[in-house]
Amino acid sequence: MPTLKDVAKASGVSVMTVSNVVNGRPRVSEATRQRVLAAVEELGYQVNLTARSLRAGRSGTIALSIPRVDHPYFAELAAAVTDALQASGRHLVVEQTGASREGELSALSQARLQMYDGVLLSVVGLKESEVARLHSDMPLVLLGEKPMPLERDHVMLGNREGARLATAHLIERGARRVAIVGGTPKSGNRGMVGMRTAGWRDAHAEVGLVPDERLILPPDHFAMAESRATARAAVDAGLDFDGVFAVTDQVAIGVIAGLHDRGLRVPDDVQVVGFDDLDVSEHLVPGLTTIDPRVDLVVAESLRLLEGRMSGVESAAEHIVTPVRLVVRGTTR
Repeated sequence: MPTLKDVAKASGVSVMTVSNVVNGRPRVSEATRQRVLAAVEELGYQVNLTARSLRAGRSGTIALSIPRVDHPYFAELAAAVTDALQASGRHLVVEQTGASREGELSALSQARLQMYDGVLLSVVGLKESEVARLHSDMPLVLLGEKPMPLERDHVMLGNREGARLATAHLIERGARRVAIVGGTPKSGNRGMVGMRTAGWRDAHAEVGLVPDERLILPPDHFAMAESRATARAAVDAGLDFDGVFAVTDQVAIGVIAGLHDRGLRVPDDVQVVGFDDLDVSEHLVPGLTTIDPRVDLVVAESLRLLEGRMSGVESAAEHIVTPVRLVVRGTTR
């Protein structure tokens, strides 16, 4: 492959001048710049980004540590981060933590070993107190739906507001007995499930309705098969409900299938709203009414914070809750 020396010889300038041109530095006349660029194009010279990054003390690689790579939400998140990084010439490495404490700690350890420039860590297994005790100087931004230490940058979804919007929409469309599939009866739960259950309660309180605690239906796992079984069991048990807020789109898809198994039509007999606005949700029949968590904003804010940490500029940590929006489709009337 052609080298800087080859380009310098072809354009009749010094190696330093070529280096200044390809790195976008000033103090080079426009005529000289154009001559060098012509030689670069003619010879097919390519900048060695890896060598440049190492000289600058950076690898050009960001790590995204997520619970599972096969979960649709996290797969879409990883794709969005990859697209956002392309403009800066950086690359993404995805670490799967299995939503466990050990996996999340291992991801941080690997980050140091692999010389990542920074880490986006989706926290599920680690407790708030454990995160507070982390002593890594690696640029780190936390993602996830549980409270995090004030000294760490943290970006989370608008879980409570999204659940309130979803449930309020069902009530506005005529539902009076709204079940929550994937909720929790425990008021002390401060994670995603707790916040979305709190939003479900908020919507009822706003219109003076008292939710039936029997309509809090927690499946064993937030997967389609378990959610389908949960919906069938609820119907078989004689529970009376005319609306369902499903805490994720995957749960909603399973619920719709379970209702169909028992001869109930969506939205005629039971209306359903999900949460995540997965790509597949638009293409279901009927299309799934859902909450858009604004992954674009999550990615933009996360990378903005991480860029700040990688720059080394000292600043107070930020805790950001991204806005959400309701997307109305065919599973509500």
